[in-house]
Amino acid sequence: MKAYYIYKKNVQFRAILLLIIVFAAGCSSTKYIEDYQSVVKKVKIDSLNKSFEEEAYNYIQKDIRPTSTIGINVFLYNIFNTKNGRYKTSNIKAIGSPPPILDSALVEISRNQIEKYLVSKGYFMAKVKSDIKVKDQKAEVLFTTKSGPEFSISEIKYEIPDSAVKSLYLSKKDLFTHIKKGMRYDDDSLGHERDQIYQLMKENGYYDFAKPYVKYLVDSNSNASKAKVTLQIDNPLDKPHHVKYTIGETNLLIAPNSDGYPDTIILNKRIFNGLRYTDLSKKFRRNPVVRYNFLRQGEQYDIRNETTTFNRLYELNVFKNVKIEYQKAKDSSNKVNPFIQLIPQKIMSNRVEGEVPFNGGTVGFTLSNTYTNNNFFRGAEKFEFQVKGGLQSRIGQGGGLFGDIYQRDFSISTSLSVPRLMAPFFSKYVTGKGGMPHTIFSASYVYALQKDFFSRRVIQTSLTYEFIETKSKIHSLTPLNFEYRFGKLLFDPKDPNDPEGANIYLNNFYAIQLLQRKAITLGIKYTYSLNADKLLSNKNFVYFRGNVDVAGNLLQAISKLAGTKSDPKNDNPAKILGQPYTQYFRPEVDIRWYKGLGGERQFVARLNAGLAYAYGNSVEVPLEKYFFAGGSSGVRAWQARTLGPGNYNRGDSIPSAIARRALFGLDQLGEMHMEANLEYRYQLINRFFGGKLKGAVFLDMGNVWDLSNPSNPEKVFQLKNLGKQIAIGTGMGFRYDVQYFVFRFDVGLKLKDPQFTGSDQWVINKFFSGGRAFKAAYKAKNDPDSYRFVQYNFGIGMPF
Repeated sequence: MKAYYIYKKNVQFRAILLLIIVFAAGCSSTKYIEDYQSVVKKVKIDSLNKSFEEEAYNYIQKDIRPTSTIGINVFLYNIFNTKNGRYKTSNIKAIGSPPPILDSALVEISRNQIEKYLVSKGYFMAKVKSDIKVKDQKAEVLFTTKSGPEFSISEIKYEIPDSAVKSLYLSKKDLFTHIKKGMRYDDDSLGHERDQIYQLMKENGYYDFAKPYVKYLVDSNSNASKAKVTLQIDNPLDKPHHVKYTIGETNLLIAPNSDGYPDTIILNKRIFNGLRYTDLSKKFRRNPVVRYNFLRQGEQYDIRNETTTFNRLYELNVFKNVKIEYQKAKDSSNKVNPFIQLIPQKIMSNRVEGEVPFNGGTVGFTLSNTYTNNNFFRGAEKFEFQVKGGLQSRIGQGGGLFGDIYQRDFSISTSLSVPRLMAPFFSKYVTGKGGMPHTIFSASYVYALQKDFFSRRVIQTSLTYEFIETKSKIHSLTPLNFEYRFGKLLFDPKDPNDPEGANIYLNNFYAIQLLQRKAITLGIKYTYSLNADKLLSNKNFVYFRGNVDVAGNLLQAISKLAGTKSDPKNDNPAKILGQPYTQYFRPEVDIRWYKGLGGERQFVARLNAGLAYAYGNSVEVPLEKYFFAGGSSGVRAWQARTLGPGNYNRGDSIPSAIARRALFGLDQLGEMHMEANLEYRYQLINRFFGGKLKGAVFLDMGNVWDLSNPSNPEKVFQLKNLGKQIAIGTGMGFRYDVQYFVFRFDVGLKLKDPQFTGSDQWVINKFFSGGRAFKAAYKAKNDPDSYRFVQYNFGIGMPF
């Protein structure tokens, strides 16, 4: 074992040394440039307030900014864009970034821009000098700043000749203004004020208002370091005041097809409620479309209604182009007539998808076909029908690729999404201004078979309302969720000729009961999410998603009214339609803190926890409501469903290899879970085969538990044992961002594994020393399971 350890250390040392040599050679860009050129290795801004340093750095021209410290961008660029010892001048590959070549003209532009930036921040007397040092074709650029005195605003005046505009501004400015006496002068604050004034005017009927009407006069006193600011809002040149407009007649026109409009258009002669609806395609009913037109006759012009109308019509998902224009009324009545033009998109589609899931010892495939119609009843209703099937096989057992098929899956599902709330009580309160509401009807049938073990059939139907309170607050309510489940075992646990079956049954009584159960579920679900719209940004925010799933209470009430007697603990539950009904409570929360660190760098902290509690007519929750740990979005050093519960060890609890094989992925579920993740994300390569290559390092911890389990107490959650039952893993990964998709690859490494005891839980020690003997001993005890220190995860989208 000592020789193996020495060999492993030598291999690691040589690999690291080779990597350093390759990067050093690849990043040495001076050998590819001309003799008179130099590569900028360092740029520094000296004597500048730290609060301005990062933004000032952005004013340095990109072509002279040094690349990342490890130089991987230049390394890749050199590989693909050099020839005969020089950089190519044609056929440049968009991979990596070229080295920054020193250019004195760009240095001067950068110096001037930094100086202007400081002046815009209230340092009117700021001066910036540049200094260039070159040695061995490597350059350093230093910008030295002298900010001078900080000018503050001593007085604010308003010159607004239109009394109505002045009154409106003064009554609303406290809601948005950044300009106050005593503050440091800042051009950005003035620009923000101009934007807010423009928005305010556009929201209050001033259709013709433009930003150039807003001007500033700044009078600075160099001796006192004070600035007097005068805000001017000019009147139009040809009018004594600004004019308010109301909405007149609206025309809504739908093109005949996705190619656009014909040369000649005949509009509908009929006008109803101030709107003329003309559908040249003959494919859309009037009400589902005009419902989301918020530019209504007689109302004051408000740019927010225009934006909302534009967004909702796009969100109907049946128009590829939405255009809103205005025509002023010819009768000088201060009216604007909206003209809404819609071009339909392709309505129907069919998608075939396939997957090849594989992990240690198993391989399979999944094939699905999905038909979609986005205008099923001519009202932008989305209809979807999917058929899906798959197989999973064990490999490495001496047979062919599919010689040991142990799992079969088949499902058929359909859904209909209607773009409004079809609810009699609260639909009138959800107008769609916050976001597009939906009523979703869905139904599905699922069949699953695990060879020689169990088969399951599930029928499910539901009614769901989805509505958006604001852009960042989303609600989903499912008042009706009906499920019928029918399962049976494919072996007889009481067969005296099959002791293995009896062993499986005795050691996994709870799981067996769940798999063979026949039950009806009727429940309610509710989900609330906050800031989901910010997930793809690098802003600072907190994301929250909470959901609760409650089932069985209504059926229990019906059962009691009917006088049904029951005793669930003695296997005599109450039944509806001849089948027992389930009763449980399952809340779950996901809280994340996103912190932008500048550029493409981001830090994310996450806490995800949930509980599944059975009561009343049930002694256990349905199998599908259990939690599992591990996987590409959880504790990534473990394969999904192979961690926990608690200190559970399969080799100790299930002595039979046949039983472990049959129960793989089923005996490591729990009624409670907690996970915490820390992840740091950063950019590696700006240009990488048409996208961006980003990196991540992470630390994950968590587990699942049972709430009570007399036969396996090591699975039960106890606060005093929490430290012993938490799994910890770390790792790193890559995210290939191609704008519309993010392809993800993570490598997780186990640090602490709770299935062991004492110091043996820190399996990272075994990874560096004694790993081969450790894995051999584990395999002998846990066959067919083998121990893997490292877990690979592929996925699409970010893990959280």
